[in-house]
Amino acid sequence: MSIFGSGYPAIDLKGARVLITGAGRGIGQCTAELFASKGAEVGIADVDTAAAQSAAAALGAKAFDLDVRNREQWDQVVADFGRVDILVNNAGVMPAGAFLDESDAVGRAAMDINVWGLIHGMRATVPGMIERGHGHVVNVASLAGKIPVPGLAVYNASKFAAVGLSAATRLEFAEYGVSVSCVMPSAVRTRLSSGLTLGNGMPTVDPEDVAAAIVNTVRTRRAEVAVPNYLGPIDVALAAAPEPAVRLVRRLFNGDRALHPSDTRTREAYESQIRAITDDGK
Repeated sequence: MSIFGSGYPAIDLKGARVLITGAGRGIGQCTAELFASKGAEVGIADVDTAAAQSAAAALGAKAFDLDVRNREQWDQVVADFGRVDILVNNAGVMPAGAFLDESDAVGRAAMDINVWGLIHGMRATVPGMIERGHGHVVNVASLAGKIPVPGLAVYNASKFAAVGLSAATRLEFAEYGVSVSCVMPSAVRTRLSSGLTLGNGMPTVDPEDVAAAIVNTVRTRRAEVAVPNYLGPIDVALAAAPEPAVRLVRRLFNGDRALHPSDTRTREAYESQIRAITDDGK
């Protein structure tokens, strides 16, 4: 591949086959809608079967029941969907609260979904991309994969892992014409952030903004994309700044908001959904 430019084989969105996880709602659903509007053939995968079927019906797309933690389910979905030109690893969970209060089961679920979900997805689809000599993977991480946030410690760990995983696999797959992009949104107005205080100094975006960034990576093949884009170098700025200054900025912008939900009832409803998908429900 060439040194300058993306150097990857172009993928025409018209007729491209796109598999998206967590696509029953939120970022995933918006991404599916945008790809479909550009002529792509979309597969909507979600652990919530009803949500996947509803989203797929609206687009005339295919729906798949998929728990991203389960490699066998991944293989079955790929076998049923067929060729995958673009994989969007979007499914994720965001438990919030004090690190010492979080149960082991919830922490494991976050790591399994947010990290192993990506690993399983790439291992299920990338071999076919390599065989065909082209393909593109988008791992939806978070700016929490660059910036530590009190109250999101294990989520931070999972997203730091997602960023590193994306960077390393990008290097491995590049010679085969397969690209990996990592999209890192700030706070997004979706179910994951329900009950938490948004705005007030924290850049907040809509799922449509993230979907646009995801689709755009098919053209640019950029390694990392922050949403909003101007936050891309924030981790470098925080690393260079004196710690007292960083602490002051965090206080000014309510940096511990993940520890103190503004709507505890709504937040608890989301947290209970995470607990429900853990192995032991605790």
